[in-house]
Amino acid sequence: MENSSRLLFSNLLQLSNGLLSFNRPLLFSRIAITLALLILSLFSFSGSAQTRVIQDEQGQFEIATTPQRIVVLEFSFVDALAAVGVSPVGVADDNDASRVIPAVRELVQPWESVGMRSQPSLEAIAVLKPDLIIADAERHRTVYQDLQRIAPTLLLKSRGETYQENLQSALKIGIALDKQSSMEQRIQQHKHAMAEFKSHFSLKQTVQFAVVSDKGMWLHSPASYAGGVLTTLGIASPIVKPTEKAYLPTSFELLLKTNPDWLLLGAYSHPNIVDDWQKNPLFNVLTSAKSQQVVEVSPALWSLNRGMLAAEQMAKNLEQILDPS
Repeated sequence: MENSSRLLFSNLLQLSNGLLSFNRPLLFSRIAITLALLILSLFSFSGSAQTRVIQDEQGQFEIATTPQRIVVLEFSFVDALAAVGVSPVGVADDNDASRVIPAVRELVQPWESVGMRSQPSLEAIAVLKPDLIIADAERHRTVYQDLQRIAPTLLLKSRGETYQENLQSALKIGIALDKQSSMEQRIQQHKHAMAEFKSHFSLKQTVQFAVVSDKGMWLHSPASYAGGVLTTLGIASPIVKPTEKAYLPTSFELLLKTNPDWLLLGAYSHPNIVDDWQKNPLFNVLTSAKSQQVVEVSPALWSLNRGMLAAEQMAKNLEQILDPS
């Protein structure tokens, strides 16, 4: 901006020095054209984005533009974009847009699917001509160079991230979008909302979320995203031994040992392994089973769709479960 002002002053001086050398009609015409060009140049300069430097999972990511065509390869990144009113042109949505929760979908425009999160289609991404790709460090590091050849690629944590790491990633996305201030405001709004939800809970019992399928059960520990949301809401975990693992493969015996007061199940298939375990008389030894506090919840909300919008929906869901009145 400072250089632009100097240029404007210099050009005006040149203009004033030449005033007497033109006849009046030509003079006014030249003045009008020159001023119009200078004003256009000044507005163009002031509207351009400054170079931002972001520490991502690959190193330092630099961006000097405001991206307009963004492709995201994880659901949590859609949440972050929606939080500040930005719509992606492409999403790795596992070929099913409904896997993105309604609270997020209603805030963005329809997108083109670029395939599976685990293996997005490079061809489909390239067709969209993105100017920014946001990829997951765990899933997409092996194709990072391929993605970079298509568009600048921001590599962030998503799969296996904690609640706090998700907020950090959201801020980095805000910076990349040239919407740092808007994202900071949304994060503060989110923290206030979660504190308000926390004030509603006076539960002294433990709550455990797990995903189940026909292949097994995985407890989401306090190190997981869902576990972090529960901790933020002041809800105690039955997993007392510290662990850095987000997802804990669980046998029936380990579930009996963990013995949560509330068991929230995100089922990826029906029937699943819990249907088999319920046939065992020992299943009713579980506190949650005896108290009829085994509750099925949406795995899309509680596991797949991490983000501020998802966390706020999880808090609302938990409020409905614990206080159905």
